[in-house]
Amino acid sequence: MAFSHARIEKNIGLMMVLIVLLVSVGGMVEILPLFFQKSTTEPVAGLKPYGALQLTGRDIYVREGCYNCHSQMIRPFRAETERYGHYSVAGEFVYDRPFQWGSKRTGPDLARVGGRYSDEWHRIHLTNPRDLVPESNMPGYPWLSKAPADAGSIQAKLRALRTLGHPYSDAEIAEAPALLKDKSEMDALIAYLQVMGTSLKKVQ
Repeated sequence: MAFSHARIEKNIGLMMVLIVLLVSVGGMVEILPLFFQKSTTEPVAGLKPYGALQLTGRDIYVREGCYNCHSQMIRPFRAETERYGHYSVAGEFVYDRPFQWGSKRTGPDLARVGGRYSDEWHRIHLTNPRDLVPESNMPGYPWLSKAPADAGSIQAKLRALRTLGHPYSDAEIAEAPALLKDKSEMDALIAYLQVMGTSLKKVQ
């Protein structure tokens, strides 16, 4: 038999070629259809791309490594949906580059945190989490309230995202620096937190 099990096991080169072929075909079968499904490529109803302040806040969220402890993916299991709300769908994240789903949770999932708490609650929590949650092991980020939100690169970011399909208008790009004027990094991060998961809530 030309391709017997014994022959493949003894020929490392042949085994490597077959492994690469198998993984490639499997990957294409699993991944390629996602590029053509509306549920993964089209935004849910009411979803808008991040505004200038929210986009800046998202960059701070990534910079500070918040995604290392907080996922943004509610799985379709009863234990998850009862605690966090409707399970996450791909259409909520078409304007996230990269999306922040993840799997590790040291802290709670943040997929539906938008609108759950007031801005002041977030401000206190980000400054010293233990003032609100005594058992928290999250570090504080008090310096964010003193650091000004960076307005210098926001227009370039919006233009770059527009080339990728985000529907930013010329007017939105032009007014972006003004929206960041006199805002701190904490203001921007809170603006991002307050919009998480709100589009799907509106649809429901």
